[in-house]
Amino acid sequence: MQTVVSTEKNEPTEEEEGHGLLNHSQNRRESIRPILLKYVSLLVLVLQNACHVLVTRYAMTRVAILFNELVKLCVSLILFFISTNDLCKFFKILYHHFGPNCLDTLKVGVPAVIYLVQNLLIFLAIENLETGTYMVTYQLKILTTAFFAVLILKRKLSITQWVALFILVAGVALVQYCTRENACEFSLLTPDDPFPTTATVSTPQNESTKSVGPSPIVPSNTQKKMQNPVLGLVYVLIACFLSGFAGIYFEKILKGSEVSIWLRNIQLSSLSIPFGILFIAVKEGSDVLEKGVLHGFDSVVWISVLLQAIGGLVVAVVIKYADNILKAFATSVSIVVATVASILLLGTEPKLMFFLGATFVIIAVVFYGVFPYREKEGIAREKGGKRNSEEMQVIVSSGGAPEKQRKGRTTQ
Repeated sequence: MQTVVSTEKNEPTEEEEGHGLLNHSQNRRESIRPILLKYVSLLVLVLQNACHVLVTRYAMTRVAILFNELVKLCVSLILFFISTNDLCKFFKILYHHFGPNCLDTLKVGVPAVIYLVQNLLIFLAIENLETGTYMVTYQLKILTTAFFAVLILKRKLSITQWVALFILVAGVALVQYCTRENACEFSLLTPDDPFPTTATVSTPQNESTKSVGPSPIVPSNTQKKMQNPVLGLVYVLIACFLSGFAGIYFEKILKGSEVSIWLRNIQLSSLSIPFGILFIAVKEGSDVLEKGVLHGFDSVVWISVLLQAIGGLVVAVVIKYADNILKAFATSVSIVVATVASILLLGTEPKLMFFLGATFVIIAVVFYGVFPYREKEGIAREKGGKRNSEEMQVIVSSGGAPEKQRKGRTTQ
């Protein structure tokens, strides 16, 4: 005599099916949101940095750097308040992170200190290196960023991606060096550095041939002194390593906790402002005392301040939802976009070296995106087989049965 024991599940009701579809659509929406933020933030960073490069050539005041952080702090406070949607909760969280849990805030101060040291090293490097040499060697910060991403974040890059990074360095160096040929103004205004600085160069060039690419600080020709190229190279290499480490360190902080990205920006700006005041006091103290803090500010400078503050917030979003390497690619593309815009809008004359560098940048972007790191097929298959074997062992040890046997079971 045969006895059939049925283990079939009851059919789900329409209400249960509706809840299932709703949960599925919510999960899908939540999984798409980070991807959308990743690419939108990268696009915004390209446009923001390109616009900032075009505007910054007319905004030549170091004091604006301090106002960048002040504006970024105010905007971050507003966005954080909107995200909490509760005044008591807003102040309670701020008190927690700046009071009892101040050690967490101090961790964010590490990049601020590093960027301050980095800028001082850049000043020393420029005093001892030719401008072109500095501009080319400073692009090595792209490689140091990738190095620390692999070392600290355990990120894996394919051989093709490493090749793409070297091509990117070469392309950006060519574009930067090309724009330097006809440059009248130089500025170090990159979104990842809280304390960028600017200075003018007394080079008798035609106004129409000014560069718009972000370039390093260059001392006046009348203030040049004896240079030590070896020492200058050491300074710029240390600055590159500090830049790479600080960026990856901040990325680890952003991705390693559930703290709001706007709160992280509040922490960073709060700790950057004192260093910014110190930096201005050292470099511009006498001028500020004589002419006032807002001397030289006009509508263009305020636009530059706003763009720089927005850029700082966008960079944080890019680091949170993408990474520092993709940020480097976006910044590199923005340099090309800004130079093309200057050709179309300002009538600057492009050179063959620029087109070669721009081509390198485009090739690097394509190679990096199309050829990501993939595990070897045999290793992946072996890991998959091992995982399936472990799952079967768990099923057997727990007395469970494979899915196919759950529908029915016949006993003699």
